[in-house]
Amino acid sequence: MYNYRELGLVNTREMFQKAYKEQYAVPAFNFISIEQYNAIIDAAAEKRSPVILLASPNLHKQLGYEMVARVVQAGTDRLKNMDMEIPVALHLDHGMSFEQCVAAVENGFSSVMIDGSALPFEENIALTKRVVEYAHERDVTVEGELGVLSGAEEEGDENRGESSYTDPAMVEEFVKRTGVDCLAVSVGTCHGLVKLKVNDDGTLPELRYDLIEDMQKRLPGFPLVLHGASTIRPEWVDMINQYGGKVEQAVGIPEEQIEKAVKMAVCKVNIASDGWICALANTRRILAENPGAIDSRVFTLKNRPILKELYEHKIEIMGSQQKY
Repeated sequence: MYNYRELGLVNTREMFQKAYKEQYAVPAFNFISIEQYNAIIDAAAEKRSPVILLASPNLHKQLGYEMVARVVQAGTDRLKNMDMEIPVALHLDHGMSFEQCVAAVENGFSSVMIDGSALPFEENIALTKRVVEYAHERDVTVEGELGVLSGAEEEGDENRGESSYTDPAMVEEFVKRTGVDCLAVSVGTCHGLVKLKVNDDGTLPELRYDLIEDMQKRLPGFPLVLHGASTIRPEWVDMINQYGGKVEQAVGIPEEQIEKAVKMAVCKVNIASDGWICALANTRRILAENPGAIDSRVFTLKNRPILKELYEHKIEIMGSQQKY
């Protein structure tokens, strides 16, 4: 069993307090490979930005919670050796059970998400409260979720169907009854590659800022979280298709909408798909240009600087640069 402090990690509590006060969001980046993880640490160091590392239960299937935590420790050691006091949190993203959250905490995660959003309201409260009580005894922060984001979080996950917006009145009750530290809400973002339905006139709908504002009024100082906030740049989709892929539809969240949300109560913004399609597009191009390659480092080493550039840009969009 590991204590997250032994791994050079922090929980998200102070991160969010500072972000809320100074009107920016802490970037939360999903990683599924070593080069992606290294690029995230590279970008955080370059921009002097706090960062939350997202590890899903699927990554546990790939590496195991302990290995994930030890890999992350190598990155926090690197920052320490550079004399940088940049806060890094390791967060279980979309934990679906009490047992998954316990396993993450026991292996050094400093923050966990318990996603009971598909459950009836009272069952979601009961599950979230149970995780909060366990985690808070160990000074680990907890994220809950209320409302439903459509789409699949990762390959192999079940598509949740239609989105349903989060009710601000239910948020107030949920937070007070569970003691959760932050809350993922549904205000117009979406998992997967198709995040917005284009209007008949060709424009994109905006996020429901009115809902964010209502939640902020009901719970002053309480941090909200946006999932499914990738931009899905068309040039990456075109590159994937050019080199043998098949991505038929892709519509992301405009960056100006994220910039507006982070100046409100949104203190954490999750980015997963952008990192995946960026690396995949570059990988497909490199392999097409090097058909005889048998060493994966032909593309992995070249993905790291491209991913670093992506994450630096995301940090700027969220306004978290030069905060430490």
